[in-house]
Amino acid sequence: MAAAEPDMEPASAPCSEFLNFSAKDTAARWLTAVDLQQDVFRHLAVYVPRILCLGPTGVNSREEQREELACQLLLLAPLEWLLLGEEPAAGLARLQENNQPSPLCGHVFKVGEPTYSCRECAADPTCVLCMQCFLGSVHKDHRYRMTTSGGGGFCDCGDSEAWKKGPYCQKHTPTDTSRDTEEDPVAQLPADVVARCFSIFSIMLRYAVNLLTWDQEDELPAGLKPPDRADTFYCMLFNDEVHTYEQVIYTLQKAVNCSQKEAVSFATTVDREGRKSVRYGDFQFCEQAKSIIVRNTGRQSKPLRVQVMHSSVVAHQCFALKTLTWLGQIIQYSDGLRRILCQVGLQQGPEGENSSLVDRLMLNDSKMWKGARNIYHQLLMNSLLMDLEYKKIFAIQFAKNYERLQSDYVTDDHDREFSITDLSVQMFTVPSLARMLMVEQNLMSTIIRTFVDHLRHRDLQGRFQFDRYTAQQAFKFGRVQSLIGDLKYVLISRPSEWTNQLRLKFLEGLDAFLELLKCMQGMDPVVRQVGQHIEMEPEWEAAFTLQMKLTPIISMIQEWCCTDEHVLIEAYRRCLSALSQCHSGLPDGEQPISLNLAGHCVETFRYQVSQEKVSIHLPVCRLLAGLHVLLSRTEVASRAPEQLPLGELSPPLLIELPLRCLVLCAQVHAGMWRRNGFSLINQIYYYHNVKCRVEMFDKDINMLQVGASMMDPNHFLMIVMSRFELFHIFSSADVRKRYREANKDVVQQNNTLIEEMLHLIIMVIGERYVSGVGQVAPFDEVRREIIHQLSIRRMAHSELVKALPENGNKETGLERVIDSVASFKEPGVTGRGLYELRPEWNKHFNLYFHHYSRADQSKAEEAQRKLRRQNGEDTALPPPPLPPLSPLFASLVNLLQCDMLLAIEGAVLQWAVEPSGGGWTESMLQRVLHLVGMALLEEQQQLENSSIDDDIVTFNYTCKITRPGESPSPSGSVLALLESLQNAPHLEVHKDMITWILKMVTNIKTMRERTSATSSYTMSPGAGQEETARDRDKAERKRKAEMARLRREKIMAQMSEMQKHFINENKELFQQSLEELEASTSTAAHSSSPGLVPPCVSQVCVGPRRVGGADQRQLVTCILCQEEQEVKGHGRAMVLAAFVQRSTVLSKNRHRSLPNPERYDPVFQHPDLSLGIYTASCGHIMHATCWQRYFEAVQVKEQRRQQRLRGHTSYDVENGEFLCPLCECLSNTVIPLLPSTPSPNNSVDHPSLEAWINTTNQQIATLHSTYRRQTDGAAEEAEPEAPEGFRVDFTPQSSFSSSISEMINTFSLSTYKVTLKLNPNDADPRVPVLSWFTCAYTIQSIERLLMDEDKPLFGSLPCRQDDCLSSLTRFSSACWTVAPLKTTHTHFIRLFKALVPDSQDENTPCVIDIDMLHLLVYTVLSYSSVKSLDQCGRSGVDSAHLHILHLIIVAHMVQILLTSTTEDVCMDQDSGGSEEEELTCQLYDTLRKHLGSALPEVTSGWQLWRCVKAAILPFLRAAALFFHYLNSTAPPADLLVAGPGQWEALCSYLSLPCNLLQVYQSQHTLMELLIHRWCCHPDVRRSLQGGGVIVRFPRESNRLIDLPEDYSVLIYQASSFTCPRSGGDKSRAPTLCLVCGAMLCSQSYCCQTEVDGEDVGACTAHTFTCGAGLGLFLRVRESQVLFVAGKSKGCFYPPPYLDNYGETDQGLKRGNPLHLCRERYRKIERLWRQHGIAEVIGHAQEANHTLITIDWQHL
Repeated sequence: MAAAEPDMEPASAPCSEFLNFSAKDTAARWLTAVDLQQDVFRHLAVYVPRILCLGPTGVNSREEQREELACQLLLLAPLEWLLLGEEPAAGLARLQENNQPSPLCGHVFKVGEPTYSCRECAADPTCVLCMQCFLGSVHKDHRYRMTTSGGGGFCDCGDSEAWKKGPYCQKHTPTDTSRDTEEDPVAQLPADVVARCFSIFSIMLRYAVNLLTWDQEDELPAGLKPPDRADTFYCMLFNDEVHTYEQVIYTLQKAVNCSQKEAVSFATTVDREGRKSVRYGDFQFCEQAKSIIVRNTGRQSKPLRVQVMHSSVVAHQCFALKTLTWLGQIIQYSDGLRRILCQVGLQQGPEGENSSLVDRLMLNDSKMWKGARNIYHQLLMNSLLMDLEYKKIFAIQFAKNYERLQSDYVTDDHDREFSITDLSVQMFTVPSLARMLMVEQNLMSTIIRTFVDHLRHRDLQGRFQFDRYTAQQAFKFGRVQSLIGDLKYVLISRPSEWTNQLRLKFLEGLDAFLELLKCMQGMDPVVRQVGQHIEMEPEWEAAFTLQMKLTPIISMIQEWCCTDEHVLIEAYRRCLSALSQCHSGLPDGEQPISLNLAGHCVETFRYQVSQEKVSIHLPVCRLLAGLHVLLSRTEVASRAPEQLPLGELSPPLLIELPLRCLVLCAQVHAGMWRRNGFSLINQIYYYHNVKCRVEMFDKDINMLQVGASMMDPNHFLMIVMSRFELFHIFSSADVRKRYREANKDVVQQNNTLIEEMLHLIIMVIGERYVSGVGQVAPFDEVRREIIHQLSIRRMAHSELVKALPENGNKETGLERVIDSVASFKEPGVTGRGLYELRPEWNKHFNLYFHHYSRADQSKAEEAQRKLRRQNGEDTALPPPPLPPLSPLFASLVNLLQCDMLLAIEGAVLQWAVEPSGGGWTESMLQRVLHLVGMALLEEQQQLENSSIDDDIVTFNYTCKITRPGESPSPSGSVLALLESLQNAPHLEVHKDMITWILKMVTNIKTMRERTSATSSYTMSPGAGQEETARDRDKAERKRKAEMARLRREKIMAQMSEMQKHFINENKELFQQSLEELEASTSTAAHSSSPGLVPPCVSQVCVGPRRVGGADQRQLVTCILCQEEQEVKGHGRAMVLAAFVQRSTVLSKNRHRSLPNPERYDPVFQHPDLSLGIYTASCGHIMHATCWQRYFEAVQVKEQRRQQRLRGHTSYDVENGEFLCPLCECLSNTVIPLLPSTPSPNNSVDHPSLEAWINTTNQQIATLHSTYRRQTDGAAEEAEPEAPEGFRVDFTPQSSFSSSISEMINTFSLSTYKVTLKLNPNDADPRVPVLSWFTCAYTIQSIERLLMDEDKPLFGSLPCRQDDCLSSLTRFSSACWTVAPLKTTHTHFIRLFKALVPDSQDENTPCVIDIDMLHLLVYTVLSYSSVKSLDQCGRSGVDSAHLHILHLIIVAHMVQILLTSTTEDVCMDQDSGGSEEEELTCQLYDTLRKHLGSALPEVTSGWQLWRCVKAAILPFLRAAALFFHYLNSTAPPADLLVAGPGQWEALCSYLSLPCNLLQVYQSQHTLMELLIHRWCCHPDVRRSLQGGGVIVRFPRESNRLIDLPEDYSVLIYQASSFTCPRSGGDKSRAPTLCLVCGAMLCSQSYCCQTEVDGEDVGACTAHTFTCGAGLGLFLRVRESQVLFVAGKSKGCFYPPPYLDNYGETDQGLKRGNPLHLCRERYRKIERLWRQHGIAEVIGHAQEANHTLITIDWQHL
C-alpha cells in the first residue's frame, strides 16, 4: 500500500481553510443564490473529496472521528443554517417544542431487541410493541408473546388498526392538545422555512439518489466533478451470499497480501456493510488485486463482485449515505418536515411513471450494497411509513411495482431482510391499506400470478414438477415462497363489511388462486413399484413445502368466504367448476363396470390404486370440501338451496380422488408399497402431520362425508370396497377360503386393508367435531383434541401446542379450554410442568380418534385399560356419545344400518366364530364391535330424543341385527354371532365390550317396548331399567372390591402377627443389630457414641490427647477384576479414580492473571485464593495394575480412532484423561489408597510450645548447616549443635511398597501437570507443595459448601466425597516420602519462618498475605519429613501438630484484626466485658501499639470478639476436617448435626479452649515477641495504608451473578450491547458470563483472540481469565446456558428461565414470557461450587455425540 503514503500528506494542508470556514456565511450566500442546486453541488464537489476517503479506509478511529467532524462542520452545518435561518441547535429545539407529534411510536427495533405481541388484542401476530410501550400498556396483564426482533420493524403503539383494544400506551395516549390527524402538519411551520425545506430536501435527496443508483466507476454526475482529479482508486469488494467467510479470507490474503487478522476484519466488514475497500492506490495497483480475487473465486461459482472505483466516487457515495442519515435525524424534530420529505420523495419527475426519487430507489434496490439498502430503508420507515397519508401513496407505488420488485428480489442473492420487498409487512398487514390495494391495485391477483409465473417448470398436464429442479431453480423456489407470506399478510384479517368492489376483486383473486391449486392438483403422482425397488428417491419435499406454506392461506380464504353468503356461494361455484376441469383430464372414465352385492347394484369404473398413478396432492378437492362444510355451517344450503349448483355435483366423482388417497395410505400401512422407498412414507407422514392435516387428511374425510351424505349408503360402501380392492372378498363365500390357502403376505395385506377400511368407515360416520358437519362449536373441537392427547399420557404445554393445528394468528385455542379438561402439575427442580386429564373426561375417549397414529392409538388403549382396571371397572372401551349431525350431513347415520355394513359385520363375526384359519384379526373384530356400538348409541340417542319431540324413529339397527345374514355368505344374525362369541376363550380381551353391546341391545329393546306400549310415559321406565341395570352392575363391582379389600386386610394382619412372633423369638439378635446400626450411622441426630471410645473421653483429633481411629481392616474390591483386598502400606497398590482441575470458585480477585508456570512459587497462598486446585472422585477403586492396563487399552483405542475418525472425544487421552470404567465419570488421574494413621503413642513426652520452637530452630539450623556444607563443599563455620537423636544423615525407611510409591508419584505429577500446564518433572521442588495445595483447597471448598447449605460438618458428605477427602489427605501426608528429603525440609523451613520469623529472612510474605489453612496443611504435612530424622523417640508428632495449630490460630486472629473493618459502636452493656472481650481488646491494643495510626481505634471488646469468632470459624471447621481425615478420629456427636453447640464441640475436637484468646494469653511473652515480628514486616503497614488487595474475613462465598426476574430485561440489555471490535455493530450472539457478569460477543470472527497459539472465540478466551479454563455462560438470544471446559469441550444446559407452564424455551421459539426459577439457578450455582461442571460436560458429550463435533473453541 505504498501508493497511499504521499496522499496522506495533504490532509493537514487545508486545515487552516477548514478552520476559517463559516457555515453561517455559506448559508447566507446560498440564500441569495440564483441556482441553489448548482451552488450546493459546487460546494460538495470541492469539499467532499477533500474530507472523505483520503486513504486506506478504516485506518484508525481518530481518522473516522476527524471525517465525522469535518462532514458536520463543512457539509451539513451550512444546510442546517440555510434550512432553519438561525443557529441549528436553537432552531431544532424550537421546532421540536412547537411540534405536535402523531400518537405513533415508530421506534425502530434493533437486532435482538425484545418485542411483545398481545395474544388477546393484536390484530395479527405482526403487531408488536417495544419494551417501554409494552410496560406502559394494558397488554402487560394479558396473555402475550415475547420474541426477539431481527431488526428493521417498528413499534405499532398508537396504530388503532393494529389493536382490537388498548392501542395506546401511557406515553402515546393522545391528549386534547394533540393535533387532529386530518390537519396538515406543514401548516404549523413558517412559510419561509417550508419553502427552504422543499428546495434543500429536494436537492439533497436527489443528490443521494443519483449517487446511490450511479453505475459508473470513475466518473461523477454533472456538477459534482472535482476541480483537480488525482489518480487514486479503491478496489471495492462487495458482499454476496454464495461465498463463505473462509473463502473470502483466503482469497484476500492472496490478493492484497494482508495478514489473516486483516483479512478477517475485511470479511467481517464486507458481511456487515455490504462492501469494503481492500486496496487503495493507482488504477493499475487496484486492478491487479481485482483480477486475483475474480480468478480465485470464480472457479466453482459466480465470482465475488469487485469494482475499481475512483476515490471521489466513493467519497460522494459515502456522503450520500450520511445525507440520508442526516435527513432521517432532521425530520424527527417535526412532523411538518417529515411530511415535506414525503412529498419531495414521492413527487413524480418529468419522466412520468416511476420517476419519483423513492421509485428510483426502490427499483434499484437489488443493485445497491447492503449498507446503502439499510440506510435508505431506515429513512423510508422514519418518513413515509410514519405518515399515514403518504404511507397510502407509497403502498400504491409499491403495489404497482410489486411484480418487478419481487423479480429483482428472486434473482438477487441477499436475504429478504435486506430487500425493499421486506417492507410489505409494514403495509399489507394494515387492514384498511390491504383492502384498498386489493380493490384499487388488484393486489391479491398480482401476488398469486407473480408467484405462479416464477414456477414455470410443469409437466404435460400443466402441473408443477419439482422432480428435476436444478440448484438454481431450487434456490429460486426458496426465495419465491416469500410471496406466500405477503398473501398471508393481505388475508390475515377478515373483512367485517363487504363492498361490491371488494367482492369482485376477492373473487378475481380466488380465480387466480384456483389456477395455482389446479397446477398442484395431482402433482408428484406415484405408481406402485412391483418386483424391483425404486432406484432413486423422487423429490417430494418441495411439493410439501408448498402445501405447508399454502395451508394457512387456504384456511384464510375459507374464513373470508364464511363472512359473506354471496362470496361463499360464488366461491363454491367456481371451485366446483375448477374441480370439473381437473376431472375432465382424468383418463379413467373409459372402462365402466357394474358392482352387484346383496341385491344392490352400482355403476363405477375400473381403477386400482395398486396399479395406476395416484397423487397425494388434491388441493382443489379439499378446498371444495371446506366450502361445502361452510355452506352447512352458515345454513346457506338449507335457506337458499336454489342458489347452489348442487345438481352439478356427482357424488361418486367427489369422493373418487380423496378415496384413492386414503386407500394409498392404507396400502402403504399394509406394506404393499415397500419398494417405493422412503419418499412415499415421508409423504404419508406429512399428510397426517399436524402441519398439513387440516387442509389434507381432514378435508379428505370431510369430502367422503359430503359424498356419503348425498349417496345411497350401500352404493358408497360398495365403491369404497372396490377401491380398497376388497370387493371380491365380501362378494363370494369361497374366495375367503381360497385366500386362506394363498400366499401369507396377500392374506396379511388383505387383513390390514379390511382393518383400514373399517377404520375409515368409523371416521366417516363418527368424525363430527367440525362445525358444519356436526352441531359443535370450535371450542368443542379443540377440547376433543386435548382430551385425546392427554389420554395417551400426561403432557407438557409445549407438546400439546405442537399437537394442535395453529390458525393464521399462530393460536391453537388451547388456553381457553385446557383448564376445564386438565389439571396442571408443577415441575420440580428438573423436568417440566405437566397436564393431566381430569377423570370426568375419560368417558369421551374414542379409541379410533382420527388424529391418532398407530403408536398413539396403542399407547392410549393401554393407558385407558390400565386406568379402568385401577378404578375397578371393566376394560371395555365403548364409543363415546357423538354430537348430532348438521342437517346437510344428517343422512350419514344411515351408513350404520345399511345392508352392506351389516354384511361386512356379519362376515367378520362369522370368521371370528371359526378361528381356525388366519383370515381375520382381532383388530378387525375390535373395529366391527366399535361400529356396532356406534350404531346402538345412535339408536339410543334417537329414541331418547324422539321421546321428547314425539318424532318417529327411523333408525332401527337392533331389528336388523336380529335378522340372519343374506347371501352370498349365509350365517346367523349379527346378534346371534355376538352372543356365541361372548364366552369364546380366544376372545377374552373383547369379552367386556361384547357384554356392553348385549346390554345396550337389551336396554334399547326395553326402551322400544316401553315406547310402543305407551306414548305418554315414554322414556322414564326405559331409562329406569337402564339405570337399574347399571346400578346392579355397579353394586356387583363394589361388592367384589369390598371382598378383595377384606381379604387383603386379613392377609396383612396375619403377616404382621407372624413378624412380631419372629422378632419376639429372636429378641437378642434384633437388639444387637439395632445397636450396631446406631453406632455405625453418622447422620443419626442423637446416636450414642460407639463402644470403641469410653463415654468419659471426649473426641480429640489433634495433639497429645488425640483419640486414634478404630484399628479396623479396610477391605476394598477392585471394580475391574472384582478381587477383594485389604489396604496395607506394603501391599499391592489400590487406587481411586480422580479428577484434578484448576478452579477460581473461591477467588476474591478475578483480575489477577494466571501465574507464569516457570516462576510460580506455590509455597505461600494469598488469601484471595485467585487460583485453586480441586480434586474430585467418583469413589470407584481399582488395583493400580488393573488401572494401568485399562488406561493403556484406552490409549491404543484412541490412537486407532484418530486414524479412522478425526475430531475430539469427551476425554483427552493426551492429557491423561479417561472415563471411570464403571460410571464413565471423567477422570485424569488416580489417588493411591493408604492405611489410616496409627493410634497415638502415649509413652512419649509432650514439650511446651517454647521448648518445641527452640528444638525445631536447632533442627533447622542443623539442616541449614548440613545442606550449605553439601553445596559449598567446605566447612568454613562452626557446625551448630544438633538436638539429641537428630541425625541428618539418617535415611528413613519407606513404609510403602514400590507399587504404592509409584502411584503416589503418579498423582503428584498429575497435580503438577494440571496446575502448571507443564510436562511432568520429578525433580521440580514444587511437586509436593502442589499435592498439599490440592488437599487444602479441596477441604476449603467443601467446608464452604457445607456452611452455605447449612449442613453439619461431618456425616452429610456423600460417600464419594468422603472417600476422596480421606484418600487425598492420607496421600498428602505421605507424598514427602517420594520427594527428595532436602526439598521437603526446605519447604518446612520457609513455612516455619513465616510463623516464627527471624530478622534475616526477607522472602517470606507478611501475615496479611498468607492463607492460614494452606499454611497449616503445608506445615503439618512437611513436618513429618523433619520428624523422620529424630531418632530419640522422646517426643511425638502430635504435640508438634498442636503447637503448629496454636501458632497459626494466633496468626490468623492477628490477620483478622488487622484486616477487619470494625468501627467503634457504642453499645450499652449491663455487665462488664467477658474474658474473651477483654483479651481481644488487649490483643488489638498490642497490634495498635506496633502499627499505630494504621489501625483505627476500637473500644468495643464485644464487637471485636464477635468479629474474630465469626471470621475464624471457617478456618476451625476446615482444620477439623483436615485433622479428622489425617488422624481418622471419629467426630463428636454435636458436629454430626447442624444446630447450636457447634463452637464448643469444634474447639474441644481440635483440643482448643473455647476462648481462643487463651492460646495467646497462656504463652503471652512468646506470642508478644512473634506478634511484634509479624507486625514489623514492611508489607503489613503498606497493605493497611492501601497498597494492595486486602481480603476481609470471613470471606464471603462467591455466588453466580444476580439475574433479572423477567427474561426480556436481559434481552433488552443484550440488544444494546455492541461488539467491542466492530465499530458499534450489534453483536449477533451476545453471551453473558454467569460468574462475573461480563457481556461477550460470542461465535463471531471479529472477537476471536489467540490463546496458546490458537484462535479462540470470546467465551473460550474469557474462561482463561475468569474461570481458569472453565466457564458458565448464558446465550441471551437462545435462552441457553453454555458450559465450556478448555478449548475442545462444552455442552448446553437448560436455562434457569421458565414460562408459566414450567418449561424452558431454548431458542425462544414459543415466545411465552419467561421468568427466573430461583431453584434451577441455585442448582446451576451448586454445580459450579461443587466443581461439577466438567463432569456434566463429560456425561453430556458421552450421551450425545453430536456435542463432540461442535467447535467449542470458536464460541
